[in-house]
Amino acid sequence: MNLNSVITSTLGRLTGRVQRPQELTSSEHTQMYALLADYFVNVTRPHFEADLAEKEWVILLADTATGQIQGFSTLMRLAVTVDEQIIVAFFSGDTIIHRDYWGEVELPRLWGRHVFSLAETMPEARFYWFLISSGYKTYRFLPVFFREFYPTYLCPTPPAVKRIIDALARTKFPAEYDPERGIIRFTESAPLRPGVAEVTARRLKDPHVAFFVAANPGHAHGDQLPCLVELTRTNLTAAGRRMLGEEGRPEGWKAGS
Repeated sequence: MNLNSVITSTLGRLTGRVQRPQELTSSEHTQMYALLADYFVNVTRPHFEADLAEKEWVILLADTATGQIQGFSTLMRLAVTVDEQIIVAFFSGDTIIHRDYWGEVELPRLWGRHVFSLAETMPEARFYWFLISSGYKTYRFLPVFFREFYPTYLCPTPPAVKRIIDALARTKFPAEYDPERGIIRFTESAPLRPGVAEVTARRLKDPHVAFFVAANPGHAHGDQLPCLVELTRTNLTAAGRRMLGEEGRPEGWKAGS
């Protein structure tokens, strides 16, 4: 796989592509920042540009008919050694989709195919998705696409998994991570705007949402819950396999085999 190539895909109302941030145009930078600022408080252009500059890839989503950017997610790799094992984690940075396109599946589809393809280039490492969430909608992706993830209401986080979360969080956010509480708190937080992802009584009936709120009580103020998922095909749900276009594939199937 050529990691410098632009990967494009069209599904539904969105056309998505994965490319290097340095390949974006100034107009695309402006559209991305405007979209992010519409949904998050205290987002500044310098913060946005700094987040983008450190990332290795950006998944860009545009309206298929108009070409207007309607969503994006930034992505980078982190590498740590925990218990004498090489750990490589894909870290998702700034991520947003315009509410008119909520429910479209192009973002998880492109994200999943990209990271699983990259993981297959380093068979000696264990690959994870390391994400931080200040909103239940992001956390809710985990049980949709993966069988096992942490933290979760289903069981306590195993000590070995906690050591990986701690190592990754300390590497990426050394001054902001509180390992005792399992929370990342930024000095200048950028919480979601009111009305974007409100936790209602109906939402709290979902045990995953209820757990997220209990584990991250400061989420409305921008506190982030660090989460970890091992990226193996056996850890995918049926929806996760559909995300990769592998429905009906036998267990153990790999891309290119």
